[in-house]
Amino acid sequence: MGKKNTLNAPSSRVNRPRRGGRAQRYKSARTSQQSQPLSSFPEDSAKPSSIIEDDTSNHSSAGRPHIDVPVAMWDFDHCDPRRCSGKKLARLGLITELRVGSRFRGVVVSPKGTLVVSPADKEIVGRDGVAVVECSWARIDDVPFSKIASPHERLLPYLLATNPTNYGKPWRLNCVEALAATFYITGFDQHAETLLSSFGWGDSFWKVNGPYLKRYQTCASAEEVAMMQETIIAELQESYEASRRDKDAARSTEDLLVRNPNHAIPSDDDDGSSPASEGDVE
Repeated sequence: MGKKNTLNAPSSRVNRPRRGGRAQRYKSARTSQQSQPLSSFPEDSAKPSSIIEDDTSNHSSAGRPHIDVPVAMWDFDHCDPRRCSGKKLARLGLITELRVGSRFRGVVVSPKGTLVVSPADKEIVGRDGVAVVECSWARIDDVPFSKIASPHERLLPYLLATNPTNYGKPWRLNCVEALAATFYITGFDQHAETLLSSFGWGDSFWKVNGPYLKRYQTCASAEEVAMMQETIIAELQESYEASRRDKDAARSTEDLLVRNPNHAIPSDDDDGSSPASEGDVE
Protein backbone atom coordinates (compact mmCIF):
# COMPACT_ATOMS: atom_id res chain seq x y z
CA MET A 1 0.00 0.00 0.00
CA GLY A 2 1.10 3.50 -0.73
CA LYS A 3 1.88 6.11 1.76
CA LYS A 4 -1.01 8.04 3.28
CA ASN A 5 -1.38 11.47 1.76
CA THR A 6 -0.86 13.62 4.78
CA LEU A 7 -0.85 16.89 2.86
CA ASN A 8 -4.50 16.76 1.74
CA ALA A 9 -5.89 14.90 4.72
CA PRO A 10 -7.82 17.00 7.18
CA SER A 11 -5.90 17.71 10.31
CA SER A 12 -7.58 17.09 13.62
CA ARG A 13 -5.48 19.82 15.14
CA VAL A 14 -6.71 22.40 12.63
CA ASN A 15 -10.41 21.47 12.73
CA ARG A 16 -10.68 20.90 16.44
CA PRO A 17 -12.92 23.69 17.77
CA ARG A 18 -11.05 26.00 20.03
CA ARG A 19 -12.30 26.92 23.43
CA GLY A 20 -14.50 29.98 23.11
CA GLY A 21 -15.28 29.34 19.44
CA ARG A 22 -18.21 30.46 17.31
CA ALA A 23 -20.90 29.48 19.78
CA GLN A 24 -19.15 31.24 22.63
CA ARG A 25 -18.46 34.32 20.51
CA TYR A 26 -22.14 34.46 19.42
CA LYS A 27 -23.26 34.18 23.02
CA SER A 28 -20.87 36.96 24.04
CA ALA A 29 -22.10 39.17 21.22
CA ARG A 30 -25.73 38.68 22.28
CA THR A 31 -24.87 39.39 25.90
CA SER A 32 -22.97 42.53 24.90
CA GLN A 33 -25.82 43.72 22.69
CA GLN A 34 -28.41 43.21 25.41
CA SER A 35 -26.30 45.13 27.90
CA GLN A 36 -26.14 48.22 25.68
CA PRO A 37 -28.44 51.17 26.52
CA LEU A 38 -31.57 51.64 24.43
CA SER A 39 -30.23 54.76 22.73
CA SER A 40 -27.38 52.78 21.13
CA PHE A 41 -29.73 50.80 18.88
CA PRO A 42 -29.99 52.09 15.28
CA GLU A 43 -33.73 52.75 15.46
CA ASP A 44 -33.25 54.95 18.52
CA SER A 45 -30.01 56.63 17.55
CA ALA A 46 -31.78 59.78 16.37
CA LYS A 47 -33.81 60.18 19.55
CA PRO A 48 -32.60 62.82 22.02
CA SER A 49 -31.67 61.34 25.36
CA SER A 50 -34.34 63.46 27.04
CA ILE A 51 -37.05 61.58 25.16
CA ILE A 52 -35.86 58.31 26.72
CA GLU A 53 -34.67 59.43 30.12
CA ASP A 54 -36.37 62.75 30.90
CA ASP A 55 -38.99 62.06 33.55
CA THR A 56 -40.42 65.57 33.25
CA SER A 57 -41.72 64.94 29.75
CA ASN A 58 -45.36 63.93 29.36
CA HIS A 59 -44.44 61.67 26.44
CA SER A 60 -42.70 58.31 26.42
CA SER A 61 -40.15 57.16 23.89
CA ALA A 62 -42.86 55.07 22.22
CA GLY A 63 -45.13 58.12 21.85
CA ARG A 64 -42.58 60.70 20.82
CA PRO A 65 -44.24 64.13 20.34
CA HIS A 66 -44.15 65.46 16.83
CA ILE A 67 -45.20 68.63 15.00
CA ASP A 68 -45.52 68.36 11.25
CA VAL A 69 -44.59 71.98 10.47
CA PRO A 70 -41.18 73.67 10.92
CA VAL A 71 -40.57 75.06 14.42
CA ALA A 72 -37.30 76.97 14.89
CA MET A 73 -35.45 79.48 17.04
CA TRP A 74 -32.42 81.71 17.07
CA ASP A 75 -30.78 81.05 20.44
CA PHE A 76 -28.48 83.71 21.91
CA ASP A 77 -27.64 81.79 25.10
CA HIS A 78 -28.94 84.51 27.40
CA CYS A 79 -30.89 82.17 29.64
CA ASP A 80 -30.05 79.52 32.20
CA PRO A 81 -30.04 76.23 30.23
CA ARG A 82 -31.85 74.50 33.09
CA ARG A 83 -34.75 76.97 32.89
CA CYS A 84 -34.72 77.81 29.19
CA SER A 85 -37.89 76.61 27.46
CA GLY A 86 -36.27 76.78 24.03
CA LYS A 87 -33.39 74.53 25.03
CA LYS A 88 -35.80 72.03 26.53
CA LEU A 89 -37.76 71.92 23.29
CA ALA A 90 -34.49 71.32 21.46
CA ARG A 91 -33.66 68.41 23.76
CA LEU A 92 -37.08 66.97 23.04
CA GLY A 93 -36.54 67.29 19.31
CA LEU A 94 -39.44 69.74 18.94
CA ILE A 95 -37.48 72.73 17.67
CA THR A 96 -34.57 73.43 15.31
CA GLU A 97 -31.83 75.94 16.09
CA LEU A 98 -31.02 78.48 13.37
CA ARG A 99 -27.75 80.26 12.73
CA VAL A 100 -27.71 84.04 12.99
CA GLY A 101 -28.08 85.37 9.47
CA SER A 102 -30.09 82.42 8.22
CA ARG A 103 -33.47 83.10 6.66
CA PHE A 104 -36.76 81.58 7.81
CA ARG A 105 -39.74 81.52 5.47
CA GLY A 106 -42.46 81.09 8.06
CA VAL A 107 -43.86 83.44 10.69
CA VAL A 108 -41.22 84.89 13.01
CA VAL A 109 -42.37 86.34 16.33
CA SER A 110 -40.23 89.46 16.67
CA PRO A 111 -40.47 92.94 18.24
CA LYS A 112 -39.49 94.24 14.80
CA GLY A 113 -42.84 93.13 13.40
CA THR A 114 -45.36 95.71 12.26
CA LEU A 115 -48.39 93.41 12.20
CA VAL A 116 -49.81 91.21 14.94
CA VAL A 117 -50.19 87.50 14.26
CA SER A 118 -53.71 86.63 13.14
CA PRO A 119 -55.80 83.79 11.69
CA ALA A 120 -54.88 85.20 8.27
CA ASP A 121 -51.40 83.71 8.84
CA LYS A 122 -52.74 80.16 8.99
CA GLU A 123 -51.60 79.25 5.48
CA ILE A 124 -48.07 80.54 6.11
CA VAL A 125 -47.80 78.67 9.41
CA GLY A 126 -49.20 75.48 7.96
CA ARG A 127 -46.71 75.57 5.09
CA ASP A 128 -43.54 77.15 6.55
CA GLY A 129 -43.96 77.02 10.33
CA VAL A 130 -43.09 79.39 13.19
CA ALA A 131 -39.80 80.68 14.62
CA VAL A 132 -38.94 82.73 17.69
CA VAL A 133 -35.94 84.50 19.17
CA GLU A 134 -34.70 82.82 22.36
CA CYS A 135 -33.21 85.62 24.43
CA SER A 136 -33.55 87.36 27.77
CA TRP A 137 -36.01 90.23 28.09
CA ALA A 138 -33.34 92.03 30.14
CA ARG A 139 -30.89 91.83 27.20
CA ILE A 140 -33.22 92.28 24.28
CA ASP A 141 -31.26 95.33 23.10
CA ASP A 142 -28.25 93.06 22.51
CA VAL A 143 -30.05 90.95 19.91
CA PRO A 144 -29.02 91.72 16.29
CA PHE A 145 -32.54 91.68 14.88
CA SER A 146 -31.21 93.03 11.58
CA LYS A 147 -29.58 89.62 11.02
CA ILE A 148 -32.81 87.71 11.66
CA ALA A 149 -34.57 87.71 8.34
CA SER A 150 -38.12 86.72 7.49
CA PRO A 151 -40.76 88.10 5.15
CA HIS A 152 -43.40 87.45 7.83
CA GLU A 153 -42.31 89.08 11.09
CA ARG A 154 -45.16 89.34 13.58
CA LEU A 155 -45.98 90.78 16.98
CA LEU A 156 -48.08 88.98 19.56
CA PRO A 157 -51.25 90.61 20.88
CA TYR A 158 -51.98 91.15 24.56
CA LEU A 159 -51.39 87.95 26.53
CA LEU A 160 -50.17 87.14 30.02
CA ALA A 161 -47.06 85.11 30.80
CA THR A 162 -47.66 82.03 32.92
CA ASN A 163 -44.08 80.77 33.09
CA PRO A 164 -42.51 80.74 36.58
CA THR A 165 -40.13 83.61 35.79
CA ASN A 166 -42.62 86.24 34.57
CA TYR A 167 -45.96 84.88 35.77
CA GLY A 168 -48.79 87.37 35.35
CA LYS A 169 -46.79 89.92 33.36
CA PRO A 170 -48.34 91.04 30.05
CA TRP A 171 -46.33 90.41 26.88
CA ARG A 172 -43.45 88.79 28.81
CA LEU A 173 -43.95 85.38 27.20
CA ASN A 174 -41.07 82.95 26.94
CA CYS A 175 -40.13 80.88 23.90
CA VAL A 176 -42.66 78.05 24.23
CA GLU A 177 -45.47 80.45 25.18
CA ALA A 178 -44.81 82.61 22.10
CA LEU A 179 -44.86 79.54 19.85
CA ALA A 180 -48.02 78.19 21.47
CA ALA A 181 -49.78 81.56 21.20
CA THR A 182 -49.00 81.74 17.49
CA PHE A 183 -50.28 78.21 16.92
CA TYR A 184 -53.46 78.89 18.92
CA ILE A 185 -54.29 82.13 17.08
CA THR A 186 -53.69 80.57 13.65
CA GLY A 187 -55.85 77.55 14.42
CA PHE A 188 -53.26 74.87 15.21
CA ASP A 189 -54.41 74.12 18.75
CA GLN A 190 -52.93 70.61 18.79
CA HIS A 191 -49.45 71.93 17.98
CA ALA A 192 -49.72 74.43 20.83
CA GLU A 193 -50.78 71.73 23.27
CA THR A 194 -47.98 69.43 22.13
CA LEU A 195 -45.42 72.10 22.98
CA LEU A 196 -46.97 73.12 26.30
CA SER A 197 -47.50 69.54 27.47
CA SER A 198 -43.73 69.20 27.95
CA PHE A 199 -43.87 71.70 30.84
CA GLY A 200 -45.43 71.19 34.24
CA TRP A 201 -46.97 74.66 34.19
CA GLY A 202 -48.06 74.42 30.54
CA ASP A 203 -51.77 73.92 31.27
CA SER A 204 -51.98 77.30 32.98
CA PHE A 205 -51.22 79.15 29.73
CA TRP A 206 -54.58 78.26 28.22
CA LYS A 207 -56.42 78.60 31.54
CA VAL A 208 -55.20 82.19 31.90
CA ASN A 209 -55.19 83.28 28.25
CA GLY A 210 -57.96 81.12 26.82
CA PRO A 211 -60.60 83.90 26.92
CA TYR A 212 -58.28 86.24 25.00
CA LEU A 213 -57.11 83.62 22.51
CA LYS A 214 -60.68 82.61 21.69
CA ARG A 215 -61.51 86.21 20.84
CA TYR A 216 -58.40 86.57 18.68
CA GLN A 217 -59.38 83.39 16.83
CA THR A 218 -62.64 85.04 15.74
CA CYS A 219 -60.77 87.78 13.86
CA ALA A 220 -60.07 87.63 10.14
CA SER A 221 -57.03 89.90 9.84
CA ALA A 222 -54.18 91.53 11.73
CA GLU A 223 -56.15 94.77 11.85
CA GLU A 224 -59.08 93.04 13.54
CA VAL A 225 -56.77 91.35 16.05
CA ALA A 226 -55.24 94.75 16.87
CA MET A 227 -58.71 96.20 17.40
CA MET A 228 -59.71 93.24 19.57
CA GLN A 229 -56.56 93.77 21.62
CA GLU A 230 -57.50 97.40 22.26
CA THR A 231 -60.99 96.32 23.27
CA ILE A 232 -59.61 93.75 25.72
CA ILE A 233 -57.19 96.25 27.25
CA ALA A 234 -59.97 98.85 27.62
CA GLU A 235 -62.20 96.28 29.31
CA LEU A 236 -59.42 95.29 31.69
CA GLN A 237 -58.75 98.94 32.53
CA GLU A 238 -62.42 99.57 33.20
CA SER A 239 -62.62 96.45 35.35
CA TYR A 240 -59.59 97.60 37.33
CA GLU A 241 -61.02 101.07 37.89
CA ALA A 242 -64.38 99.65 38.92
CA SER A 243 -62.65 97.39 41.40
CA ARG A 244 -60.77 100.35 42.83
CA ARG A 245 -63.99 102.33 43.18
CA ASP A 246 -65.66 99.43 44.96
CA LYS A 247 -62.74 99.11 47.35
CA ASP A 248 -62.75 102.85 48.06
CA ALA A 249 -66.49 102.80 48.68
CA ALA A 250 -66.17 99.84 51.03
CA ARG A 251 -63.38 101.58 52.90
CA SER A 252 -65.40 104.79 53.33
CA THR A 253 -68.39 102.80 54.61
CA GLU A 254 -66.20 101.08 57.14
CA ASP A 255 -64.95 104.48 58.33
CA LEU A 256 -68.54 105.60 59.05
CA LEU A 257 -69.10 102.55 61.22
CA VAL A 258 -66.09 103.27 63.43
CA ARG A 259 -66.84 105.34 66.56
CA ASN A 260 -65.13 108.71 66.66
CA PRO A 261 -63.14 108.72 69.91
CA ASN A 262 -63.55 112.51 70.12
CA HIS A 263 -67.30 112.13 70.51
CA ALA A 264 -67.90 109.99 73.60
CA ILE A 265 -71.44 108.73 74.02
CA PRO A 266 -72.72 109.47 77.58
CA SER A 267 -73.81 106.49 79.63
CA ASP A 268 -77.17 106.19 81.43
CA ASP A 269 -75.53 107.07 84.76
CA ASP A 270 -74.02 110.22 83.36
CA ASP A 271 -76.04 113.37 84.31
CA GLY A 272 -74.29 115.45 81.74
CA SER A 273 -71.91 117.22 84.14
CA SER A 274 -68.19 116.92 83.69
CA PRO A 275 -65.95 115.50 86.43
CA ALA A 276 -64.37 118.90 86.86
CA SER A 277 -67.74 120.57 87.58
CA GLU A 278 -68.57 117.86 90.09
CA GLY A 279 -65.36 118.53 91.90
CA ASP A 280 -66.31 122.17 92.27
CA VAL A 281 -69.49 121.41 94.18
CA GLU A 282 -69.10 121.76 97.93
